[in-house]
Amino acid sequence: MVFSVIHKTTYNYTNNVTYCHNLAILKPKTFIGQELLEYELEIEPKPTVFEENIDFFGNTVAHFSIEKQHKKLIVTAKSKVKRSFEDQKNAIISEACKSITLEQALLKLKVLSPEIINAKQYLLDSTFIKNISEKIYQYASISFHEKRSVFEATHELMQRIFEEFKFDASFSTIATPIDEVMEAKKGVCQDFAQVAIACLRSMGLPARYVSGYIETFPPPGKEKLFGTDASHAWFSVYIPDFGWIDFDPTNNQIPKNQHIIVAYGRDYYDVPPLKGVIYGSGESTLDVAVDIRPFKT
Repeated sequence: MVFSVIHKTTYNYTNNVTYCHNLAILKPKTFIGQELLEYELEIEPKPTVFEENIDFFGNTVAHFSIEKQHKKLIVTAKSKVKRSFEDQKNAIISEACKSITLEQALLKLKVLSPEIINAKQYLLDSTFIKNISEKIYQYASISFHEKRSVFEATHELMQRIFEEFKFDASFSTIATPIDEVMEAKKGVCQDFAQVAIACLRSMGLPARYVSGYIETFPPPGKEKLFGTDASHAWFSVYIPDFGWIDFDPTNNQIPKNQHIIVAYGRDYYDVPPLKGVIYGSGESTLDVAVDIRPFKT
């Protein structure tokens, strides 16, 4: 399945900005099961400096600076992405994978190899997930036991977050602590992903944050409006001898073709779509429009 993705971010400033420097993480990944066919990043005003590189986590990061006065910044990423979930090595969750218990996984994580060392960086404290509380540990402990399959326990954790947490876009910001999300049991996709990651790390399991998009559908009988989609987030757990498996607690599903992956990180702080520094005064407004739909030739 091929998708067209348009992600448009607009900043309006009340006063002129004299200089800005920004990082954009908007370029979808290419791996077995996902192929980036086309990609274009449009920036208005035209940047004075622009370059792309690959960060520590393997994500494509665009760095750009605008060194002239402006009252509006528009960043539009246009992508064409082919998704073939069936080609991914973990498309069919094997019985061997399902049989790996927490006890076995923790033992295997002690046998260092390049892959294990890379995975274990996702056990470390990160900007938004650190000093994991006893409350998080106790919440995770309901699902995780030494003799229980890591896959089954993680699947149950995903279901519990889906059933017990309420989606509330007005409750949290990007900086809301996960303990506050746990206490209120509400938030948005990034909060649910970060709560799950904290739970997994409290059990000694590497877990990473996944940013991307998900295809959405309009109400029955209604036409899909342009720009009504949004960025999405979910999480992956590392199971030794098998690899990373994605789970989406917002939608209670293992991501497949409708999920398009842009970046991996330890938490949201590592992979925001756009962030930067501006030199100027006054206030600003932000508008984000995302559109995802099957590509039509």
